[in-house]
Amino acid sequence: MRSLRTGLSLAALVTGAALLFTAPAAHAADTPLRDLAAAKGKVVGTAVTGSKLTGSYGDIAGAQFGSLTPGNAMKWETVEPTQGSFNWTEADQIVAFAQAHNQQVRGHTLVWHSQNPSWLTNGTWTSAQLSSLLQNHISTEVGRYKGKIAAWDVVNEPFNEDGTYRSTLWYNGLGANYIAQALTWAHAADPAAKLYINDYNVEGVNAKSTALYNLVKSLRAAGVPIDGVGLQAHLILGQVPATLQQNIQRFADLGVDVAITELDVRMALPADSGKLAQQKADFKSVVAACAGVTRCVNITVWGFTDSDSWVPGTFPGYGAATPYDENYAPKPAYYGIAEALGGTTTTPPTGACSATYGVTSQWNTGFTGQVTIACTGTALSSWRASWTYGTGQQLTQAWNATCTQSGAAVTCTNASYNGTVPDGGSVTFGFNASWSGSNPVPVVTLG
Repeated sequence: MRSLRTGLSLAALVTGAALLFTAPAAHAADTPLRDLAAAKGKVVGTAVTGSKLTGSYGDIAGAQFGSLTPGNAMKWETVEPTQGSFNWTEADQIVAFAQAHNQQVRGHTLVWHSQNPSWLTNGTWTSAQLSSLLQNHISTEVGRYKGKIAAWDVVNEPFNEDGTYRSTLWYNGLGANYIAQALTWAHAADPAAKLYINDYNVEGVNAKSTALYNLVKSLRAAGVPIDGVGLQAHLILGQVPATLQQNIQRFADLGVDVAITELDVRMALPADSGKLAQQKADFKSVVAACAGVTRCVNITVWGFTDSDSWVPGTFPGYGAATPYDENYAPKPAYYGIAEALGGTTTTPPTGACSATYGVTSQWNTGFTGQVTIACTGTALSSWRASWTYGTGQQLTQAWNATCTQSGAAVTCTNASYNGTVPDGGSVTFGFNASWSGSNPVPVVTLG
């Protein structure tokens, strides 16, 4: 057990939810991010995939965040893949989950140059036809969720890096006025929803953000319904713009709200303790900048777990961009968010490894569980995890570990191929077990 002090108990206590799925133990005792944000008049949110809103993923999404953004479920290619044929399944699922967990929904996104259906992008349209198609799309989607969506990213990524308008189906076919039209149509469909323009690389003061600033100023002057700007904040490790808070403030001074809409901080892989510490500082800096401006109302991470992140597929060699690792264990970045919101967190000490117990599925006579061992600031060359069941649960099968049970006591040791847990890494083993009556979650000890 290299790097573990003799007699050190690294326990992780989790309180089971009603369905006996469990959130990662490392922050079970901390105040949820959504509550910390609410105390400061902010909302902290996450992008989600609707099909994953069960088990530990659903538990974390519901407990930690005050708003949800559909990652893909409300984009045009998803909701209308064939002209006139609509698919609202995943979008409805996310909205229903949010309602059940007292969360807001940020609608994303109505007008974009990407992820449009082929029938739209491959069509030959007059300006009048294109305008009619766009108005119908906005009216249909916003109207469907009237009263259920707190804010919409109405127009997404309208600018080039130099501040000129991006050449898109909409700009080329309708001119720059498509932005004002889209906002006006969205407002007509749901007057209560807050309407945003959203873009990336506009976090600091630069040519692109200044173009966005000038657009919002002109829309406000013309009486066009525009309530906010979204700064996506897809950032690279160590590159938070120094002018972030200044930029947020200048938009707020126009009389609009500001939201950090798609925050992640990607790093060159593999992750290590130094990179994770820098990532914590970056998340903390961004959230603190928002917290420092009254009209910065929302901070949304673009997926809360590395297993649901777009980064590795888009930026080869980069990843680990979110506040949770692939096994749903909170990373230092999670604690950076919490600290920026005024939370007092139980950050794992430097050089610590932790064990997280979770129930992944359950039926009337049995269940499947898993334990994840994760290390930050140290590494293991072998491991042993132990716990004691409280209501007669009995292991029947295990994988990726050798497990023995004597009475209520269970001990699992690494297999020949997975004893090494690197700094910043984790391993997971699983098991099936029987139960009867109740299935409380035990304390897991490494040692």
